[in-house]
Amino acid sequence: MNASAQAPVTTLPPLLAHGEVRLSAEQIYPRLFDAILEQRLAPGSALPEQALGEAFGVSRTVIRRVLGRLCDQQVIVQRPSHTARLAAPDPQQARQILSARRLAETTLITLAAQRSRPTKIRQLRELVARERQHHEQGQRCTAIRLGGEFHLKLAEIANNAPLTRFLNGLVPQTSLIIAQYEARPCSHCAWQEHAAIIDALERGDGEAALALMHQHLDHIEAKLDLEG
Repeated sequence: MNASAQAPVTTLPPLLAHGEVRLSAEQIYPRLFDAILEQRLAPGSALPEQALGEAFGVSRTVIRRVLGRLCDQQVIVQRPSHTARLAAPDPQQARQILSARRLAETTLITLAAQRSRPTKIRQLRELVARERQHHEQGQRCTAIRLGGEFHLKLAEIANNAPLTRFLNGLVPQTSLIIAQYEARPCSHCAWQEHAAIIDALERGDGEAALALMHQHLDHIEAKLDLEG
């Protein structure tokens, strides 16, 4: 029996609200990602297209698009002729992902400080406002996902395509790691640190933005228990 066949399968309940119209792949992606971060799907779980299609009330073709995006971000592992399964980074892999992310982020924040414009600053603030709202409503996993989107928006502002593609795989994996290994709550919320980074970018203070990014990544790593 292959490894994917042995992976645990979590049966999802219907994920369409009463009277809700059929969802697109773009609408399903955040819902499925949030379910993953909430650990309604255990690390290593198989993600059969048929079961996911039934849960969301859509065809397997739509689900394939969602799984393809998650595969590109390395949140799921998908091999030819095998059922997709959720990634399960071990502590050593988690440390490597965090180290690689720090290298990418510290370069991208310097570039973003040089290229930020009022329109981009406004988009960042709108994203952080949503992150704060979900945090204050106790929707931790949605806030984690939106926090990741904040970092990807920074990469977009930096306008370095290879680094952006690199970070596009690291940030979602970090969200997965936070959901799996977070043990110690941080004294500062991520949205507050994101807001401080935006303030530095708006002032055009690249050195402050870089220092704040290092501090933010330090806090992410400090709240993880990777020793068990």
